[in-house]
Amino acid sequence: MADVINKKGDNWIYSDKVKEHFLHPKNFLSGEPKEGDFDAEGEAGNFACGDIMKVWIKVDPKTEKIKDFKWRTWGCASAIAATSMFSEMVLEKGGMAIEEALKITPQDIIARLSGLPPQKVHCSVLADQAFKNAVENYREKKKK
Repeated sequence: MADVINKKGDNWIYSDKVKEHFLHPKNFLSGEPKEGDFDAEGEAGNFACGDIMKVWIKVDPKTEKIKDFKWRTWGCASAIAATSMFSEMVLEKGGMAIEEALKITPQDIIARLSGLPPQKVHCSVLADQAFKNAVENYREKKKK
């Protein structure tokens, strides 16, 4: 928590959007998913750096649109907020097509969060990487 309060200990130093997604994360998955709930999963990060992102996706096989996106993040406020925001972006307007969602950049996530401190940019990169790994997992399963 020390990274989210100022030296006086009374003010949040991140944007209101980061605060909203940290305190009230969207599309968070508590507990393990049941078999068949999702078509694929992806993970990025490592415990050495302290941030791990894991995402699960459900895809409409006809349209290749993402119908559901759940996640779990072990990490700081920025990691939680970035993954929460990314999930909202992917699910907007009934869900993005995979190819469209793959075009979301870490900079897009940061912009939607109204910024992140430079030392926290990697959190948005990990959300993006976990999603790409889930898409790779989905495509591998689809081939079989």
